[in-house]
Amino acid sequence: MSAGSSAPLAGERIARRIARAGLCSRREAERWIALGRVAVNGAPQTSPALDVTAGDAITVDGVALPDAPPTRLWRYHKPAGLITSHRDPEGRRTVFQALPAPLGHVISIGRLDYNSEGLLLITNDGALARTLELPSTGWLRRYRIRVFGRVDEARLKALEAGVTVEGQRYGPIRAMLERQKGDNAWLAVGLAEGRNREVRRVMEHLGYPVSRLIRIAYGPFQLGRLAPGDVEEVPRRVLRDQLGHLLEPAKERERPCKPSSQPTTTA
Repeated sequence: MSAGSSAPLAGERIARRIARAGLCSRREAERWIALGRVAVNGAPQTSPALDVTAGDAITVDGVALPDAPPTRLWRYHKPAGLITSHRDPEGRRTVFQALPAPLGHVISIGRLDYNSEGLLLITNDGALARTLELPSTGWLRRYRIRVFGRVDEARLKALEAGVTVEGQRYGPIRAMLERQKGDNAWLAVGLAEGRNREVRRVMEHLGYPVSRLIRIAYGPFQLGRLAPGDVEEVPRRVLRDQLGHLLEPAKERERPCKPSSQPTTTA
């Protein structure tokens, strides 16, 4: 099985097809559709509830949708002090400005907040990114965190049953004390949901504010010895081994036409 992007199938939602072309995330594609930027067979569309096939001619801003490129995935060691976004209203430096090599149009799989560091997966396949972010995928996110306070291991153990913080219910979290030194401790944490600032909010709820957070793994992909700021592409054979069920042979891809240029992206 080749590590190419999924082939267009009968009944494939239009936003997913746009995301697989590498232009943006599926959510952003839905926004483009709502804005009237997308047409199918010459007819403008405003609803993402539309299925398309390989024979449909799709355009964005009047430009034909490009072939879906082979899926690529990179491991990036995000340093603290970067926003996981393509742009920031406050003018802070973003992950995509800091990447050390031009990768084309890429998006992150999940996020790490401004003060967090560690493994961030980067891909050119928006549909794949959305799939791997879903809790239903079942991938464990693993972290090492430094907290302030003398940790009660029984309270950490209780997190395995889930916890509610200010009305927000979080699923099971595995947390283990690695080292206590004075009023600071290092913990190993694993969770499957990965909601916005979940680790920090849960630990603050327990009375252990987080002073450092490092993601060391996302599913089967490890931070390893990747230095802060470095990026490394995941080999195709590893993609086939780990993501083969989400990828389909590139030779099965069909497109009715070739674009002369790509539409301007706003993601």
